[in-house]
Amino acid sequence: MRLLTSILLLLLAACAVQDNASQRRLVTLTIIGTNDVHGTLLPKEMNGGLAAFSGYVAAVRAARAADGGAVLLIDAGDMWQGSLESNLVEGRTVVDIYNALGYTAATIGNHEFDFGPVGAAAIPTGSSDDPRGALRQRIREATFPVLSANIVYRETGELIDWDNVSPSVMVEAAGIKVGIIGLVTADAFKVTIAANTVGLEIAPLADAIVREATSLREQGADIVIVTAHAGSRCTEFGDPQDLSSCDPGGEIVQVANALPAGLVDHIVAGHVHRGMAHIINGIAVTSSFSNTYAFDRVDFSIDQDSGRVIERKVFPPQVNCPAIGRASGECAWLETDPALVRPASYEGRPVEPMASVEAIVASAAAHAAAIKAEPLGVTLTSAIDLEGNPESPLANLFTDAVLAGVDADVAIHNVSGGIRAILPAGELTYGKVYEISPFDNRVAIVEVSGAGLRRLIATEAMKQGRRAGFAGMRVFIGCANGTPQVEMVLNNGHTIADDDPVRIVSNDFLVTLGDGVLTPAMPPGGFQYADDPRLTRDLLVEWFRKRGGSLSAADFSTEAEPRWNFTDSFIAQCQHGI
Repeated sequence: MRLLTSILLLLLAACAVQDNASQRRLVTLTIIGTNDVHGTLLPKEMNGGLAAFSGYVAAVRAARAADGGAVLLIDAGDMWQGSLESNLVEGRTVVDIYNALGYTAATIGNHEFDFGPVGAAAIPTGSSDDPRGALRQRIREATFPVLSANIVYRETGELIDWDNVSPSVMVEAAGIKVGIIGLVTADAFKVTIAANTVGLEIAPLADAIVREATSLREQGADIVIVTAHAGSRCTEFGDPQDLSSCDPGGEIVQVANALPAGLVDHIVAGHVHRGMAHIINGIAVTSSFSNTYAFDRVDFSIDQDSGRVIERKVFPPQVNCPAIGRASGECAWLETDPALVRPASYEGRPVEPMASVEAIVASAAAHAAAIKAEPLGVTLTSAIDLEGNPESPLANLFTDAVLAGVDADVAIHNVSGGIRAILPAGELTYGKVYEISPFDNRVAIVEVSGAGLRRLIATEAMKQGRRAGFAGMRVFIGCANGTPQVEMVLNNGHTIADDDPVRIVSNDFLVTLGDGVLTPAMPPGGFQYADDPRLTRDLLVEWFRKRGGSLSAADFSTEAEPRWNFTDSFIAQCQHGI
């Protein structure tokens, strides 16, 4: 009898559990993340543009409205620097679009600092100029909170206290309390113009997250999301639990692994322009490449009564395709003939851009159209691109053009990060040149010793990734006793000795030690250089105008006389002291 009673009690308890589960009031929160939009308003090959993206957002919002859930739209920084449509108004167009889209929150990226003071000058030109004037103006215009939990004042260590900036924010969506924290990479001030970040420092990311997330949990946050302009990369997205394709040394991977279990639910990452859709240390970590190619998404199924996450789904990066070719069934990035395409679909709904966003994009495009279309008198018979390492046709063209416009011995440019597009075949316009060089970096000429230049070249040669581009010399590198041996020969045939003075033309970003390219050559006390109002982009434009005619990638191929000369085994030999 006792046994029968026990079995009945267990069955009743099981039924009660099932009843409780069936009675749960579940709600779906969809988190849509963007990162490194870089002012990409208009569609182009492999980038859908913000108008197309608004159609995807509208489709998801319609789905959540139907089931009683909610959508949170979060950006991980580098929002507006990069296109003429955005840069002409120092990013205001992107802020207007984000306001229209109804972003929940965004964080500050390194390139948010690029515009400097309000107005034409990219850096302060007088004591009254606010080096963060344009950035602070854009933040004031935003109808969403801008978050920064780890940018601090150097003198005090206190967090920045700008209008509409806070380290974190609590929002409520479909009855769920969501805490959101904003951060920027530890390397932020190495990859923006130093003059605009004077007096600021970056505090450790993990410490800032723990501080803010603990506070948000104490305030009742059901889930905590971090939007971080910091990243890593993965190459496979089929299984969020499979980290075998991910870089374990990536900054955001290390940050996620350093956090206490259960403190953070989701990280929207960015900065490195790579994809992620993975679970790291129990945290959903997502990133969606760059320039509106894709967006990321995580759905949380949450018990409204307890606030507990019952289930989550991490989606692979979703391509931001504006339309589908009727014949091919594939993404039609640029085709606008309605007879040839149909709208893309998402969540069972057609992707139809929001009218308010389309209007802003159209206005910005019209404003920039005449400037972009200005012909430079050159026709490219083939695309000129960045294929090749350590040198490429576009890097060679770029440095040749800069060197031709100044009195210097050598031109050096940060090809990785400093050249943002390729030059396509066809008539060359100002807009195409702007795309490869959207930064308002000014010309800077510095004098270094031959020994300093030798250290610079040796450091670049040892890199595994893309090396700096240069013009005006050839370098020959070997290895002796584990040390790079560098010979540098100017175009006039002179072999540079250690005590030779060498005039290098670069830009104000690099001479203030951006990207660290010129750091090995820096003399004691730093670089001294004259104030030059010209932009490196201006030198390119003038060079094209003077040259005219036709050009091709073959014109800048140096296979016969390479600028970089070393064997494939060079790095391994020097690394292992062979």
